[in-house]
Amino acid sequence: MLAINPTDVHRFVSQKAALFEESVIRKMTQVCLAHGGVNLAQGFPDFPTPPELQEACCKAICDGFNQYARTWGAPAMVEALAEKVQWFNGMTIDPNTQVTICCGTTEAMISALLATVNPGDEVIVTSPFYENYGADAILCGATPRYVTLHPSADGFVLNPDELRAAFNRKTRGIIVNTPHNPSGKVYSIEDMRLIAELCEKHDALVFTDEIYEHILYDGRKHISIATLPGMAERTITISGLSKTYSVTGWRVAWAIASPEITAAIRKVHDFLTVGAPHPMQIAGAAALRMGRGFYDQLAKDYSHRRDLMWKGLKDAGFEGIYPQGAYYIMVDIDHLARAGEDDTAFAMRLVKEAGVATVPGSSFYNPPSLGHHQIRFCFCKKDETLLDAARRLKAWAR
Repeated sequence: MLAINPTDVHRFVSQKAALFEESVIRKMTQVCLAHGGVNLAQGFPDFPTPPELQEACCKAICDGFNQYARTWGAPAMVEALAEKVQWFNGMTIDPNTQVTICCGTTEAMISALLATVNPGDEVIVTSPFYENYGADAILCGATPRYVTLHPSADGFVLNPDELRAAFNRKTRGIIVNTPHNPSGKVYSIEDMRLIAELCEKHDALVFTDEIYEHILYDGRKHISIATLPGMAERTITISGLSKTYSVTGWRVAWAIASPEITAAIRKVHDFLTVGAPHPMQIAGAAALRMGRGFYDQLAKDYSHRRDLMWKGLKDAGFEGIYPQGAYYIMVDIDHLARAGEDDTAFAMRLVKEAGVATVPGSSFYNPPSLGHHQIRFCFCKKDETLLDAARRLKAWAR
């Protein structure tokens, strides 16, 4: 057998794969486990899934929904989704021609991009960003063009002139994540109208990530850009079950688009994953038909968690930006970091000394240096977990 020199292994790695790193979020989870810490890095709940959804999933398995579902979505799932997006998002869709059920929003996003983006195109990504977006664009052979969201007293702000300057003849589309991970920004109607105007002017697409659509604070309302005039035919609306229903392991999400775009997404989806888990889709239909009071209570519960986390951070001396939505808080570390210590070194020291895992801010920015003074905390956790983290942080700060 021909021996391979370990130093030559890079010869077998694609140029695309060499352009991005593994997930820093998942890496910090492993570091947290190694140190027995409290995981406020990865955004998964540590409280139970609603019992009625657990029962619905068990029933689906017992009822025999254990083989492949229809590739692009079980009938029960797509029909329930059409009902849900009509009353909540204000979108009237044909579930048979406009929906693709995917294995999580991560797969929905890459399927949508692969189905519509060509090598040499540009995809606009606001920075900070969920770490998959830049890698997704690269995997499509496209170039991500970053536009910075600027921290301010009123939250993270999009500069209209900077956004206008990012659009050009190579622009294929823009990724819009609202409510926003990691900043907690909720895009305003003014933001949405500007994006719609520029996309129409430059004949560009919008790829939305609306996975946190029900986690909103202080009376804010979610806006799906597909509902703005002229935007339905150029928007791929992506969301899923994970965050709203506390089922991040079920991997059921959707991409909604025009019939023409949906046909292309379905082809890509089929060859990427074949289909999403069948019993979880059947249970997902039950989730989508839960009473509207469930969503009101969800917002109240997360508002409580946000304020609990905020108080714990303030008591430990952290300063951050109060989130408008989602379940993350970005904080500044300049006054707590040691001389010459960047965000990654600080985050590693925090998990080792305080036993609290976070995510370095640089993993959300391009250029990464923009995030060297920030880290991200997530608060989708039980009260006991957040209070434990607060005690650890306060003791560490002393």
